[in-house]
Amino acid sequence: MLTLPPSVRVYIAAAPADLRKSFDGLSALVACSLGHDPLAGHLFVFRNRRGDQVRILFWDRTGYCIFAKRLARGRFHFLWQVAEDATHIEVEAAELALLLEGIDLRGAKRYKRWRAKSHIQESAQKTFSRSPCPSLAC
Repeated sequence: MLTLPPSVRVYIAAAPADLRKSFDGLSALVACSLGHDPLAGHLFVFRNRRGDQVRILFWDRTGYCIFAKRLARGRFHFLWQVAEDATHIEVEAAELALLLEGIDLRGAKRYKRWRAKSHIQESAQKTFSRSPCPSLAC
């Protein structure tokens, strides 16, 4: 399982890339094609034209790292509908982990999840809900 902090984002390039490129070539692709800073610490995922290889570029505060995976059989299933002018899509780390394991996400269903509200939002909501004036209630 891939465990990443919430501050790390995962970007998948919409178009296939030439995976003969290494650190400098992929970082140039991130900067020029995707429009992101390759030194930001996010994960940038590239696939080849056939879809059987993936490279992930990231910066770990001391240098670039590349994670590469080639399937012995089959292809990675990138199924997202991407707009024609889009250069990349953003996915969650859990989705990337499933893709790298070869799991087809076509039948996967995402349910709404509970998210904690910040302390400031809760106190503001309580203040407005107790307001004697109905015009100030949220």
